[in-house]
Order: sequence, then structure tokens, then C-alpha cells
Amino acid sequence: MPLNEYHFITRWRIAGSIEEIGQILADASGLTRWWPSVYLDVRELEPGDARGLGKVLDLYTKGWLPYTLRWHCRVSQISSDGFTLQAEGDFVGRGIWTFGQEGEWAIVTYDWKIEATKPLLRWFSFLMKPIFAANHHWAMKQGQRSLRLELARRHAATAEGLARIPAPPGPTTFSPLPLLLALAIALVLAYALRRQR
Repeated sequence: MPLNEYHFITRWRIAGSIEEIGQILADASGLTRWWPSVYLDVRELEPGDARGLGKVLDLYTKGWLPYTLRWHCRVSQISSDGFTLQAEGDFVGRGIWTFGQEGEWAIVTYDWKIEATKPLLRWFSFLMKPIFAANHHWAMKQGQRSLRLELARRHAATAEGLARIPAPPGPTTFSPLPLLLALAIALVLAYALRRQR
């Protein structure tokens, strides 16, 4: 696998129905509200058909690292157990959301296979790939946490119960740049020492 290619498989186990969770994930207009730690802006460019097939979205996203990503995705396939996205922009690839029901639990799987094309990601993947991967895993953990909160909000029986549900985590405001710089220097030094042997 080239250094600027990434393949992640994320699994969430969440109390709820796959129908409701699938609707939440497919509703792009709600992403900035319930998953604001990652989705900074989402615009629908094309609506697609009645089921959303062919829908095109413009997305502006980030993780905990101090960079943002601008990309488009098209809903290229919809089935009874999920949907597939084709991505292009700062990365190119595909994402497959799959849903399965196990009793009261929804099993949500996201299979994300991309090639980084944003210069920062493409040029530094040889050095920073584990950190870029950690950024993705962080973003998906925020999604799981935010989805649980969204389901709790939807199912709150009273106004008091709704008021007790915390807001979803917002985007990071701190910069891990000093930590990343120190790690990059350590990796370069380790590489240089290894080559001297």
C-alpha cells in the first residue's frame, strides 16, 4: 500500500434501531449540528433521487490535528443495509456505511479507503501516517459519542430530560502542533541514527 493510502474499518455498537441510525447518518444537513467536532460545514450540491442516490455534498471537516479538509462525496449506492460514498478533493476514495441489528443493538460499520491528495497529507504520510490515522480514529470516536447523544435527545421523554443531555463535543480549539513537531523531530533523528548503523 502506498504511504498516502489509508484503510480504516470502524465499528460502533449503539443501542437503537438501524433504521433511525441510518436516517441520522444519511441526513447530511444535520451533521454540523450533532457531529460538530468533525463537520464544520456541509452543503448539498445535488439532491439525488428520492432515496438520496446520486446526492452530492460539499464537506469541510477536521479532526484534532491543526488542519482542515475540503472534499465532495457522492452517494453511489444504497442498499437495505447501508450506503456507499465516493469521495474526491483533499482525498479520493470510498466509504461504505453498513448497518446490522443485534437485538436492541445497532452494529454500525464504516469501511473507509482513501488516498490522501492534500499536499500536507500526501507529502508527510511517510513520516506522519500513524498520527494521521490517530486523527481519523479520534474523529470516529467523536462520531460515536455524538450519535449516542443525538439518539438520547430524540428519545428524551420530558423537557427536563432533554435539558440534562449534554451538547455534542465541538471542534478542537487547541493546537497539538508542538507535540507533533517534537514527534517529527524524534522520528527524523531515529531515522538518521538508524541509517548511520
